[in-house]
Amino acid sequence: MKKTFFAIGIAAVASLTANAQSIDKVITKDYVDHLIKTLSADDMQGRRTFTPGIDKAATFIEKEFAAIGLKPLDGQTGYRQTFYKYQLKPASTKVTIDGQAIASENIIVYGNKSEKLSFDQSNSDGWIKLDENKDFISQFRTLARSGKKQLILVDVKFVDAFKRVKGMLGSETVLDEQDIKSEKNSAMVFVLDKETVSNGFTVELNNTVTKMPLFNVAGVIPGKSKAKELVVFSGHYDHMGIVKPKDGDSIMNGADDDASGTSAVIALAKYYKKLNKNERTLIFVAFTGEEMGMFGSKYFSEKLNPDEVVAMFNIEMIGKDSKFGKNTAFITGYDKSDLGKILQKNLAGTEFTFHPDPYKEQNLFYRSDNATLAALGVPAHTISTDQIDSDQLYHTVKDEYSSLDVENILSTIRAIAKSAVSIVSGADTPSRIPKLK
Repeated sequence: MKKTFFAIGIAAVASLTANAQSIDKVITKDYVDHLIKTLSADDMQGRRTFTPGIDKAATFIEKEFAAIGLKPLDGQTGYRQTFYKYQLKPASTKVTIDGQAIASENIIVYGNKSEKLSFDQSNSDGWIKLDENKDFISQFRTLARSGKKQLILVDVKFVDAFKRVKGMLGSETVLDEQDIKSEKNSAMVFVLDKETVSNGFTVELNNTVTKMPLFNVAGVIPGKSKAKELVVFSGHYDHMGIVKPKDGDSIMNGADDDASGTSAVIALAKYYKKLNKNERTLIFVAFTGEEMGMFGSKYFSEKLNPDEVVAMFNIEMIGKDSKFGKNTAFITGYDKSDLGKILQKNLAGTEFTFHPDPYKEQNLFYRSDNATLAALGVPAHTISTDQIDSDQLYHTVKDEYSSLDVENILSTIRAIAKSAVSIVSGADTPSRIPKLK
């Protein structure tokens, strides 16, 4: 008996060692370096949705999926999962108060979804003035949700907050077709440095509307005995594009956010294709439009039956050590299913550990591309190492390859590869998440 147990132990150790060697040979530093450097290079122009840069990034991911040997999603002829949105851009904005034209820099328009919209005090919700004794942002948010057609006067004391919000909102709005065709016209028009309206106001808003393509990039490794059961590995490949220069740099390269996660998805696809032991069907998807409202993951989720998705591994910002130290990562919504416990069980004997999300107050679980499927009951979680409460490079032009710890990225990708094996093989099935009502 002792000899038998000893032999089994030796076999198990040999299997783990062989598996580790296989991972190290497939998920190499040179390979991951190549992926991240390419996706975060200046010639990708920050990978903003609707720009040539994101098209170039999608083409690169497509070529990697083809080299790995992935198949397209069912019903697709290639790796791009294309859908459409409507881009609304201001052509002209004219606001007059008591016959005086308001300078464009003193106007914020929010909530307008019409190609043309005109109103005055006679056919709108009139005008109001913000309370000078209350916070600008909280008042702005309340009014933005109102759905009214209204003029709002803003005291000059709020000039800094006003300019900050105006800069954050940008000039374009992205809408669905039903928004464009809606008969309900609304617009909140905020005007800075006006005290009152004595003799009336007029608002004239003209926009150009353009139908624009977006595309997730997705590839599949078909399953064997459990082909109808799906496991999804995802990350978003879009970022913020080109912005106003800071210290001579205007490109938001998004190396950590989320070239690191997208590179992990590609590397995992390569590993599991080589391993060839997936009883379940594996889908590897790079989402578009995360930075604009998780457009890509929402569309992707609508095309799946959530009851067929066994698990989703969404990978977001793994470029630096987590607050738990080296060889660690956290899982959002850790307590909502037992996926984290399954992963940790499979890492027994290794130096890597997964932890619950330490930033629960930030509600990260519903702020990334796992959210739509999680809301439908899928054990869909995001894996990250970002110290989001102290990350000074997040959404800045300094999020570049040079700021990353590639060894941390490698250890995290390899840990996901090892720990997900029992889910990929069909041996483990994570518990479902309660559906959002």
